[in-house]
Order: sequence, then C-alpha cells, then structure tokens
Amino acid sequence: MKDKKKVISFPHMGNYYVPVKYLLSHVFHCKILVAPKITSRTIELGTKYSPDFVCTPFKYTLGTLIESLENGANILLQAGGGCKYGYYSELQIEILKRLGYQFEYVNLVSKGKMNIRRMYRMVKEIDPKFQIRKFLKYARITKRMVAYMDHFEDEVRKRIGFEKEEGSFENLEREMLHKFMKVKNITQLKQRYKEYMQKMYALPLKEEQHPIRIGVIGELYTLMEPFSNYYLEKALAKYHISIKRFTNVNYLLFQKKHHIKYLLRFASRYIKYKMGADAADNIAWAKYLCEEGYDGIIHIKSSFCTPEIGAMPIIQKICHDYDVPVIFFTFDAGTTEVGIETRLEAFYDMLKEKRKEK
Repeated sequence: MKDKKKVISFPHMGNYYVPVKYLLSHVFHCKILVAPKITSRTIELGTKYSPDFVCTPFKYTLGTLIESLENGANILLQAGGGCKYGYYSELQIEILKRLGYQFEYVNLVSKGKMNIRRMYRMVKEIDPKFQIRKFLKYARITKRMVAYMDHFEDEVRKRIGFEKEEGSFENLEREMLHKFMKVKNITQLKQRYKEYMQKMYALPLKEEQHPIRIGVIGELYTLMEPFSNYYLEKALAKYHISIKRFTNVNYLLFQKKHHIKYLLRFASRYIKYKMGADAADNIAWAKYLCEEGYDGIIHIKSSFCTPEIGAMPIIQKICHDYDVPVIFFTFDAGTTEVGIETRLEAFYDMLKEKRKEK
C-alpha cells in the first residue's frame, strides 16, 4: 500500500456523501473517490456475496464497497451502527478479502459512538503529514454542515408536498450542497445556509388547509438512504402530505445520547429499557406523533432488523390506544415499487376517510 497512490472511498447514504467528501478532501493529501450512487447492480453485488439472513443495510453497503474497489479505491471508510451492524465490519472485511481485493479498512464509528481522538489516530495512520489543528477546524465545519443539511431537509419535508413547481426543492438543495462544498470556514457556511433557507421559504406553495400529516419512523439506514426505501418520502409528497422524520445523522451522532433518557421516561408506559439500535427512540416518537395529532404513522425497516421487529408490536399498541393508523413496510432486495405504491395509496385513502369522519 505504501507504493500505491492512496484512494479513499466510503459507502453512500443519502446526501451525506457531501459533508464526508468535504471533510476527507481537506483532511487527506490523497484522492477521494465518491462511491457510485446505489443502483440495482449495487444490490445484486451485495446480495450475492452476503450471508442470506443478514440485514439489508449490510448488503447495500457491501455492494457499494465492492463498486468503490472496482473503481480504484484502496482505503475504505465505514461507520458501523449501534445494533449488531456495528460488529459487521469484520465480516465485510473478510468477504472482500476472499474476493481478492487488497485494501485498508477504517471504521470511524464503533458501536454507534464517534470518538474524535480515535478518529484522529486513524487519520494520522493514513496520512502522517496531517496536522491536528487542520483536522479540528474541518471537523467542526463538517459537524455544522451536517446540522444545517438536516434542518434544511426537515423543513423541506413539511413543504415539498405542496410545491407549485415540481423539483423546485430538490434543485435548490442540490445547489446548496454544491455551494457548501466550496466554503472555507464556519462564517461562509453559515452565510450559505441562511441564504438557501431564505430561498427555500420563498418558494411558492399550493394553498392547503389542514394538510394530512404523517410521521415516518424506523431503522436508520432505510430511513436515510432513499434508494433503500424506494424514495418513500418523494412518493408521499405526491399525495400533498406534510412529513415528519426524526432520524438523521446529526441526531444519531450528536444528540441521541442527550435525549435517550428523556425518551425512555416519555414512553415509560410502554417501554422500560433500551431495546438496541433506535427501537426505543421509535417507540417514544410514535407516542409523540400520536399526542401531537398526526394523522398516521409509517414505520419502515430492512429485512431481519431485530430491534425494529421487537418495536413493531409496541408501536401497534400505542397507535391502537390513540386511535392513530399505522402501516409497516419491510424493504429488501425482493421488494417491488408497485407493491409499495399500492399500499401507500390505500393508506392515504384511509387517512382521508378518517379525516372526513372527524
């Protein structure tokens, strides 16, 4: 590896490749390769070489890593989850090495926690010339960038179902992310963020009195990678629905540890302890959505996601107690888009009829 030019790559998950590439490109003196966006080929590769009963995010990320290696990457960065997926990096390494690939593998997030000192040591191993002052500067900018992205998308979800010009929100976000990549400090980032928040609020909307509101909860990867949930939020927007989603990277890495005790107290009628990954969070959020008067809840997960399987009957009980409709979606390589659309349409029709009865 010392004689080769170092090429770093990482798995795809929504638009988060933007802050990751921003950080890496300022941290390392080597090429940063953004993995190809997830396609059916990605899924085929991941499914082909994964154990049969492993969770779908494992297959998606494995397929992405294979495509990155095919394109010339020789250093792979990964961030394991807070469930058993957090221990899957060793298995992915073994699979990739058996396929004949030569590479270095760095897991930035261990068991759902990001340790800045540990991350710095790994960075130093990859690039001995790197300076800690520079690392801290760009890590701070990247953290703020993620927070701004997540807040921007939260506001978009409330409004995108009512946009007058189709694609206006997506185009604006794409433009904003392009500008984010060029900022040199926190001040410039903040200026760009304010600029595009104002532009977003200024986009014309169709008038909608008391729109149907739906909360979307579930397993983190399936929520945050649009391809893995068949662009569920985009499909919901076609029905002129206001969408609420809690899970994002800013919450998972920087806020969850401060909120989990409160969430457990809030949902103490239904759950006493953490259940692994984000199951307890989703139970609490289901209760919150019911109490806030949301019309319905959509719970999504990947196949074989044990924590969410355990949460499903509790969420169903909560929704029964509050008389709020809930629908469960499980996504894997065999899920069809037609099946998703059919169930969504039926769920929306039911919510409309229930609204009329009130």
